[in-house]
Formats: sequence, C-alpha cells, structure tokens
Amino acid sequence: MRPEEKLSKMIQCETVSAVDVDNSHKFQAFHEVLRSLFPHVFSTCEINKFGEALLLRWEGKDHDNPIVLMSHQDVVAAEGEWQEPPFSGAIKDGKIWGRGTVDTKGSLMCIFEAVDELIADGYVPSRDIYISSSDGEEVNGAGASLAVDYLEAKKIHPYLVLDEGGMIKAEPIKGAKGRFAMMGTLEKGTCNFRFIARGNGGHASAPGKNTPLVRLGEFMADIEKHDPFKAKMNDTTITMFSRLGPTMKGGMGFVLRHARLFSPLLEKVLPSVNRLATAMIKTTIAFTMAKGSEGLNVLPEMAYVTGNCRVIHHTDAEETLRILQERARKYDIEVETINFNHACPTVDHNSALFHRVEDVIREVFPGVITCPYAMTGGTDAKHYTRISDCVIRFAPLEINNQQYESIHAINENIDIDTLPAGIEFYKKIIREI
Repeated sequence: MRPEEKLSKMIQCETVSAVDVDNSHKFQAFHEVLRSLFPHVFSTCEINKFGEALLLRWEGKDHDNPIVLMSHQDVVAAEGEWQEPPFSGAIKDGKIWGRGTVDTKGSLMCIFEAVDELIADGYVPSRDIYISSSDGEEVNGAGASLAVDYLEAKKIHPYLVLDEGGMIKAEPIKGAKGRFAMMGTLEKGTCNFRFIARGNGGHASAPGKNTPLVRLGEFMADIEKHDPFKAKMNDTTITMFSRLGPTMKGGMGFVLRHARLFSPLLEKVLPSVNRLATAMIKTTIAFTMAKGSEGLNVLPEMAYVTGNCRVIHHTDAEETLRILQERARKYDIEVETINFNHACPTVDHNSALFHRVEDVIREVFPGVITCPYAMTGGTDAKHYTRISDCVIRFAPLEINNQQYESIHAINENIDIDTLPAGIEFYKKIIREI
C-alpha cells in the first residue's frame, strides 16, 4: 500500500477529541487501523498506553539516550462546507483531503512508515526509538504528560525529541523569497484567566451605572487600546529574521538582515504591521468567553469574561497575572486563575545536535533554508521539556499557504508528493542521529 493510501485510511478513522467526552472507542478503532497498516511496528515494539495515548519503544543498542518522535492522533471537529468530505481521505488532484492531513496524521503516518520500513529491512537502531502519540493534544489532554511521567520514573532522558510545529513553507512572511524549514525552538506558555465583575443586579428597566457587563467591556476595550504587554526581541526571533532578511528586497530586508542591531526598532514597529511576528516577541491576550445574567431583562449580579494568554519568557505567567490584576482593579474586577503554564525552555539553536537536525533537513529537502522560530501555539512537546534539553517542534512536510490556513479550518489537505520526503527524513534521523 502506498503512503498516500495509508494516510487516507488514517483520515477515514474519525478521531475528534473533546473535553470531558469519552471517545476512547474512536481511538481504539484507530489503533486497529494502525496495526493493520504498520504490522512490523506493532509486532516489534514494546507498547505502552496511557488512556488511549500511545508510547511505543523500538529497542536499540543503547537504552540511555533515546530519540522520541511525536505526532498526535486526535483532530479538531470538521465544520463548514468542505470541497471533499472531511473524513473521506479522498485522493484527488495530487492531494489527500481530510481533517488531520496536516494536523497531524500526515507526520504520524511518516513516522510509523519510516519505522515500519526500517524494521522490515532488519535495521537495528543505535539507540532506543520512541513513538509518542497522544489522544488529546487538541484539548490539552493528559496523555503526553503521563507518558513523560513514565519515562521520568525510569530516569530516561531523551537525547532528541521531535514534535509537530513548524513545517516547510514558502514565504513565511511577506517578501521572503525561498522555501523555509521553520523549526520551533521557543514555545510560549498558556494561561487562562476569568475576569469577574459583581453588582447589585435588578430589573433591566431601571439600570444603574457601571454595571458588571459595562465594566467588563471597558476593561476589555482598555486592554485592546492600551496593550499592557511589552514587545521584546529574543535570540530565536533575531536569528529567524536574520535568515529571512537576505531573501528580501528593500529596506525591510536590510533591517531584518541586521535584526540584532535593529531590535529596538523592530520592537516598536512590528506590533503595528505584523500580527504573527508580534506574537513571537510578546505576551498576548485574547478574550474568548463571556457570561452575564440568565434573563433578557435582568441585570447580572455577577458577570465574567475569560482571557486566553500566551505568555513569553520576559513577561511570563506571574508577571502576566500581576499586570492584569493591576489593570482590572481600575474597573473593580477580580481576576481568577483557571490554569497557569509557564513558557517552555528555549532550545539552543547553536548546539551541535540542532545543527545536525538542520543538516538532515537540507539533505532531504535540497535548497531549503532552515530557520528557528518562536511558536505562538501549544504542543504536547511542552511536557517533554521536563526530561530533554533538545525538543524541536518541526514536522517534515512541505505545505502551501492554503494548506497552512486549512489547519483547524475547512478543506484541510496535503500533497501526495511531500510524503516520501517526510518518511525519508525520519529514517535519516533514526539512522544518522
């Protein structure tokens, strides 16, 4: 069976995860599909399960410094009108269509296929190889964390961890000409807060001033108009811009080529011109949920909104909370912490191991420019930073802009032609690192 046919079978197995919903039967069915597609993996590897999260160990000659290859099983819901049914796995026009092709069953298939082929060839790795695949990455599930607990208890410290994150993409920012392998070395933390305003309630026919919803509205407007979080360039973004700069023309290209020198300028300019680049150099907040009274004609005694913060190292979790509490006090609003996660340790993009991974990327994808970058989203990889110093967020698949924008949106698809290179990448990582 060809790689695209295997990925199609995986897409046809719907594995949408949801908070507080038991979908174990979906993942058990998916595991049976994996067993049928990759028989050498499941007959050779030691299989550990944490709920429906998988941790497979392929025994190598050395057991102390393994490599962990990661990609999650679950996907988000597929709403809206799709060009091809989202769980059809349709193979059409040189692409495989469906939810999970990019995020992240495409890379999961490449991992399993690489290991399956190597086992079939009789290859024995120089060190243990783990495949870590959780069933709840999209909902911040516990699977990956439990897998790390298991490895930590055994005093296993992975030499290298590779998870989803950046991919290979042309023009990652406007004007950058070339193909870039975006390697996530910095992952922000995620904190969620509830902002609570209280009042006297009463009938809506005789409203008073400064009721809870009004104060919450003023608070949100103040945050948006007067952003309390400061932008600050970091080594990851400085290196990213300095590698993008030479591919760009004009003044912007010159500034980015000398990003370290022009850091103060970029810290001032980026927040007004590039939303994604800004998120790489500052803590952000997005207001996501709200609740008032239960009646159309009732003033709430209590109302709240929630804020999702992606916190960066120079304004990490504690400082973010302090800043928000100070601003909320102006509007007589309480701040309640829902969850609290710090920014992850940053990977050293100047290390010999990082350079070796870059070499593998350039061998498999000739002409590609490797580029460390700051991830604004979250991954299961954050859990592995507890036990490994080199956790790189990179999936070896080449995608176009439409495919990038289809992540968590409609018409997710991936090119058939990128799959063999993805498989070869993981083979080279196993053989050469």
